[in-house]
Amino acid sequence: MTTGQHRAAEPDTGPEEERLPTIAEQMADQLGGWRGLVESSIPVFVFVVANILGELRPAVIASVAVALAIAVLRLVQRRPVRHAVNGLFGIAVGAAIAWRTGDERDFYLPGILYGIGYGLALLLSAAIRQPLVGWIWSVLVAKGRSEWRDDPRLVKTFTGLTVLWGVVWLAKVGVQAGLYLAQQDTALGVARLALGYPPYALLLLITVWTVRRVTRETRSAPLAGG
Repeated sequence: MTTGQHRAAEPDTGPEEERLPTIAEQMADQLGGWRGLVESSIPVFVFVVANILGELRPAVIASVAVALAIAVLRLVQRRPVRHAVNGLFGIAVGAAIAWRTGDERDFYLPGILYGIGYGLALLLSAAIRQPLVGWIWSVLVAKGRSEWRDDPRLVKTFTGLTVLWGVVWLAKVGVQAGLYLAQQDTALGVARLALGYPPYALLLLITVWTVRRVTRETRSAPLAGG
């Protein structure tokens, strides 16, 4: 092959990083990883605490102020502000409903409905062998890659984890729905906090530990077999 032919062939064998990103990889970039998810949740957390300690109006003001502070911090760091906007939007729907009805517990209604929908979606995705936890793993951890779909053990693992997430999610939102129907406003706010991050963190630990264990066993299996 001549030098000219070699140079002409180079564009066809460019480095892998120059390829167009997949849809999942673009989603990973848009979500901003775990930091983006946490930052979008902080204003909601502030609202819940402030609403338990005070009235609806101060709670709304406090949560909006925190969302704006996160947005300013991101601007200073030259990072996208969409996650702060997501947090602001998250409290806006519930706050608007509560403001309109005059009932503070209505702030939690969108979250309860979302939780029911999310729990059912998890169980449905497991039933059709498209486990949602696996796809979320692809977006947030695997940078958009989805090689786990080609591994029967990982598919089975993610299916079981998705069922676990769905059952836990429906159980905790069921408690909140019961308190909402019983008009237990303060207890509902406490439940929103207690059943928010702790079960979520536990599920994350179980998920990460399980997936990494299965992945290590899968990678070492050919070596053991050889």
